[in-house]
Amino acid sequence: MSTVDDEAMQDEFDVLPGWTADAVEELGGDYALPAACRGSGTPAALRWLCEQLGLAAGATLLDSGAGVGGPAELAAREYGVSPTLVDPMPGACRAAGRLFGRPTAAAGGERLPFPEGAFDASWSIGVLCTIDDKPPVVHELRRVVRDGSPVGLLVFVRTVESLPDQPSGNSFPTRDEVASLLAAARLELVAEAALADFPDPPQEWQQRLDRLDEVMERDHGEDERFLTAGRQQQTMGRLFGDGLVEGRLFAARAR
Repeated sequence: MSTVDDEAMQDEFDVLPGWTADAVEELGGDYALPAACRGSGTPAALRWLCEQLGLAAGATLLDSGAGVGGPAELAAREYGVSPTLVDPMPGACRAAGRLFGRPTAAAGGERLPFPEGAFDASWSIGVLCTIDDKPPVVHELRRVVRDGSPVGLLVFVRTVESLPDQPSGNSFPTRDEVASLLAAARLELVAEAALADFPDPPQEWQQRLDRLDEVMERDHGEDERFLTAGRQQQTMGRLFGDGLVEGRLFAARAR
């Protein structure tokens, strides 16, 4: 994930992670994974991506733009991978360390601090729609894995030529644009799916998110940064509800 300059995005990806970690520490460790996967697809969708990528015990996974590390943690717990998290936001990196204790580096996705072929797999979850200059991020995902290795994406794509409204700081590509980015980075698309194809999270998962929201609103509900993040989420909800934006999963293989 490249450096985010927009103030609203700074709040969402740098400030809110710390508040989230605070709430999880109050409520208990069972809240960490639902909290950290918010906005990154459902558990069923993430499992599909793990399986399409062939993730298995002992594999090293680079998560570029990892946020607080929820998807990588799910992959670690359920598939036995060893994740490394990279995010440009120091607040997100600190929160990920507090929640899961995985190796974390503060860096932009357009220049990952690792040598070529350092990982068995790489992915980027919900990142490309938050940056304007997308090719370097996809090329870096390819660079840090070996030939034949899997690379995954979750991208929120627009389904129309232009949007009537969109959250501040977002730049939604089309599905075809994502496919072109993969091809240009020497990544062969082998499978894709829409988030809408997968079931909602379990009721217990959603109940924990609702409780987390209550605690965060109690502690920060009058903070303008919290209110701004809420408006961002409402705008996204309208776009999804109207079918103008959808989440798509892409599983690719390095050539």
